[in-house]
Amino acid sequence: MTTDAREAEVRELLKLYFDGLYQSSSDVLRAVFHTDLAYVNGTAGNYERMGLEDYMARIDARTPPASRGDLREEVIERIEFKGDRIGIIEARMTMMGRNYQDLLTIINTDDGWRVLTKVFSFVERKD
Repeated sequence: MTTDAREAEVRELLKLYFDGLYQSSSDVLRAVFHTDLAYVNGTAGNYERMGLEDYMARIDARTPPASRGDLREEVIERIEFKGDRIGIIEARMTMMGRNYQDLLTIINTDDGWRVLTKVFSFVERKD
């Protein structure tokens, strides 16, 4: 598979990722995340780590930002592959009154690309 084809697949995955977060849809996000997901909040004073099921429970309990009409912005800053099986993504998203910075590692599985680790931090918006 060419780098362009891999990147197109990963960009589709990221579209689901951003949509799933904005809609607070664990059904959508389960198609994005690997079952062995490691979720890590690296924000100063907010450090936490959890797996997929705990994170999906949090998503299910959240009021969807879309239902409130929250501002939504996202930027994919970098997609870099290391061979045919792994890669890293740097992305930013604004929602829920916060600016998030994500570092996502991805792995190519039998079911396609999946996010294996989500390490992020956020800052509260000032506006």
